[in-house]
Amino acid sequence: MTEHVEWSEPEAGPAPVPAAVTPADAADAARLVAFGLQPKLQPARDQEYTELLRRYREDGAFARLADAVAAGLGLVVLEVSPRAGMAVTAAEDSVFAVRMGDYARRTSADGSDRFLHGLAHLAVAALAFPRPEDLADDGYIGRVSVNGVDAFVRQACRRLEERAEEVGENTDPATEAPGLEAAWRIWARRSATGATKDARRLAGSTTGIIGKAVAFLTDSGFLQRTGDDNGGTYRTTARYQLQVRDMAGSAAMAELLDLGVVPVTDGTPTLLPAENTEDLELAADAGLPFHASSSS
Repeated sequence: MTEHVEWSEPEAGPAPVPAAVTPADAADAARLVAFGLQPKLQPARDQEYTELLRRYREDGAFARLADAVAAGLGLVVLEVSPRAGMAVTAAEDSVFAVRMGDYARRTSADGSDRFLHGLAHLAVAALAFPRPEDLADDGYIGRVSVNGVDAFVRQACRRLEERAEEVGENTDPATEAPGLEAAWRIWARRSATGATKDARRLAGSTTGIIGKAVAFLTDSGFLQRTGDDNGGTYRTTARYQLQVRDMAGSAAMAELLDLGVVPVTDGTPTLLPAENTEDLELAADAGLPFHASSSS
């Protein structure tokens, strides 16, 4: 007589107990976040930074710990990679957040000039990455110049003025009027370099404002200066690409690109007369690369 033996799956053993987080692990995670807050530091030039990045990618528990440390500081992790390091951006409630009022005090900007400084940052981003595929391509490097950004914004001003005249809108708002459209109109009135005899760039001129914007971006590790031509030339970094990706969906940036001022064919931005485009609504203050400040 043959006996039938019933087979059953072996009982699962107890789930592995995750290793306890040690003070050394917490210190390493905080150290990695600290490296991320030094935007000019290149991982390839620091062995400890490189090792911590490798640990982040290979050790899930350590990655979660580092993410938690960043979140506790009000930071959002955009990417962790050899090319960008630990790229973080500050949430609105973070002590590391840069507010427009703070930036304005650094650059001695006041009143309507704050709109112009915000527009300068927006224009640099739009000119550096004029196509969606530029933002999606990790190998893409955008290049901008101070004079090129000024020409870009002035061309946008002309296009906006033409569009306003077509529909019979008032094209001469008060200088202190809020909103990006007002900022563009103020920009068109402002001198490009100033009124000095030797045409030196004055701080309140449009190229002076752009110069401060790109200097701030360079100090923040978003741009690298490459030369002195055209008021100063710059190339983008991986960190800046990640930052612009984060703001690429803003209504203001879409409006600036959709004006048709920067036709692109082979990846090189070219300033040409704007083609007719469909009218779009302007979104006041949308997409500026700073958090709003209730105290400024």
